[in-house]
Amino acid sequence: MRASGVWDQSEHLLLWVRAGSARVGIDGHPEIRLAEGEGAWIPVDVGGRWTIDTDPGTVVIPLLIPSSIASETLSEPRVFVVPDGWQDWLIHNFNLMITPLAGHAYSQDALADLLRRPGARPPGAPGTSGIRAGAFDPPALPRAGGARGVAEELLRNPALDLTVVEWATRMLSSPRTLLRDFRADTGLTFEQWRLRCRLDAAFEYLAAGYDVGQVAVRVGFATQSGFTRAFRQLFGVTPHRFSRDIGARRGASGATPRVAAARQADDMMRMLRATDTPAVPEMLPAAHTPSHANDVHVLIWTYRGSAYLDLGGRTYEQERGEATWIPAGAEHTTGVRENSISLPLGNVGTGDLQLTAPLQAQFSPGWDDYLLFCSVSARTPVRSDDYDPRHVLDLFADQVAAQRALSVPMPTDSRARRLAMDYLRSIGSSGGSELDAPAEIHRAFREETGLTFARWRYAARMRIARDLLVGGAKPSAVARRVGYAHLATFSAAFSRFHGVSPREYQEREAENISAAAFSLTRRGR
Repeated sequence: MRASGVWDQSEHLLLWVRAGSARVGIDGHPEIRLAEGEGAWIPVDVGGRWTIDTDPGTVVIPLLIPSSIASETLSEPRVFVVPDGWQDWLIHNFNLMITPLAGHAYSQDALADLLRRPGARPPGAPGTSGIRAGAFDPPALPRAGGARGVAEELLRNPALDLTVVEWATRMLSSPRTLLRDFRADTGLTFEQWRLRCRLDAAFEYLAAGYDVGQVAVRVGFATQSGFTRAFRQLFGVTPHRFSRDIGARRGASGATPRVAAARQADDMMRMLRATDTPAVPEMLPAAHTPSHANDVHVLIWTYRGSAYLDLGGRTYEQERGEATWIPAGAEHTTGVRENSISLPLGNVGTGDLQLTAPLQAQFSPGWDDYLLFCSVSARTPVRSDDYDPRHVLDLFADQVAAQRALSVPMPTDSRARRLAMDYLRSIGSSGGSELDAPAEIHRAFREETGLTFARWRYAARMRIARDLLVGGAKPSAVARRVGYAHLATFSAAFSRFHGVSPREYQEREAENISAAAFSLTRRGR
């Protein structure tokens, strides 16, 4: 694999080789060779173009560190060994870099509760922060692709000071389109939205104990006086007074992901400078995104711990190794629990995948390195020259088909089995394509499964429908998933196969699960 690219001049670059080996070239500097477990620090002052060459099977994790959030940095490139216990912490930081989990929307909730908890005095009372009502509400995220990309970059690094023209070039858009989309989707001009983003970040840093002058620089203000004026206009109190009044209450809530990222950047500097093994960072904080919708289908995967997807009034749980397609256009929230990591693996357009509800598959730990490679390829320039974003669709379909093959008898004839796997892959994305087959394939199905090919397809759809119902999906959604246009037609087919209607089957299974849970509870007493 070979990859190359140019990074933003306002950010430092850290590369970590999780598996394999890599060679890093920087204009005007000697080549850096990295073995498994090693990392390279490339400070923003170096500049220029970087290239990475890797051997087969190599997984490289790139991290961009905004210069505004690290209190101390190294001015020259450096190679270092990643200490034990830091590996998942680096993957967590990569996740914060490529997703909207970092410090938006939810990050204000704990602080708002802190100031409004029993015993806190009302706004304006002596000795309180005097925060204005509504000041905690975060700005909405724009939905349009280019404006959304700008917003997510500013959430990660509010100090970025690009002009609208520069942002448009970066997002392959036009200045007029960006300005129009910000206004239409958020009700704010681009300048208003960026200012609010910076002030939200400042709120978090001040609540965490950072100095006012330091906060002004971190969030992108040229002067402390300008920062004070803007902060007071939004929150109704000066940064100094807010910092003083919140000081006595500090520690009552955990650090927000944005503050955690700033502290982790400082931890990273200590790791790079350390001659002895530094202490393992704190446990990874829980986090979730604001409610939003994507214009493409997005595949997410739980690498560690557990995660969840809230969509359409239902929560889809994601345990270790589980991957979920999020349908395009669906308003949703994703989140991770404490000490957990969930990563995007890629996305495809609506023309490549027909999807109206989430679709899930399980991957074993043996897939970890490859899926991390997919995540890096999907969201960074570190990818092979022949990278195809649709590859992740085939990968997921293969895994789903392998799992579904466990619920139906499979033919052993190679051609018949290949046709069966193709059919199993298609269920859910196209409802189950009606595949043509020659006479010898039909004969193989009858002899090796005891079913005609048509009857085998029917059995596959009904058993997959059964599993979806047990998982809590509504019968109408299951009908669409397995290729029925009308609920009544699906219900009749399901009843013929299983002897009960979809709703009756779902209610019966729910009762069985409740009875089993009650039995276990009594046994444990």
